[in-house]
Amino acid sequence: MIEALNNLLPQTQCGQCGFKGCRPYAEAIVSGEADINQCPPSGDSGIAKIAEFLNVPTKLLNTQFGEHKSKSVAVIDESQCIGCVKCIAACPVDAIVGSAKFMHTVITQECTGCELCIAPCPIDCISMQPLENPKLAPSNSHSKKRYETRLARQEKEAIEKTERLRLQKERLLGKVSYS
Repeated sequence: MIEALNNLLPQTQCGQCGFKGCRPYAEAIVSGEADINQCPPSGDSGIAKIAEFLNVPTKLLNTQFGEHKSKSVAVIDESQCIGCVKCIAACPVDAIVGSAKFMHTVITQECTGCELCIAPCPIDCISMQPLENPKLAPSNSHSKKRYETRLARQEKEAIEKTERLRLQKERLLGKVSYS
């Protein structure tokens, strides 16, 4: 049930609902910790789909969590970008590319419009622009897959880092040879 509900959500992973992504929000709805109308990206039509799925009365969006907006994408003013990589770290679907001390750019076809890249930018060179053709927005299933792939990569990197540190500590303590 949680997975089916998660699939109804927009997969922006924006956190506007008060949870750290669409799946935690779906879990909270199922457990009764959250109401069905806390997702601004879903809007009233998305909330109606959730209500129908759960067989509960529909509600209007609770604007305490934000307003429903038309689909938009992040745009980086590349002439201003200092390459701090804070936006890359914030993007839940790896839609921003670049490297440290070089300018970054948004892969428009991958951006979910979550706006999570805006706050960490120290020079305010990121803005949101309406998507000219909303049909070009990534599908929910595509965005979900990118998000899950990012999480898996981050988990693998954390495990590898822990192992590197463990080996380094053992070498420093003289427990492992350098062969």
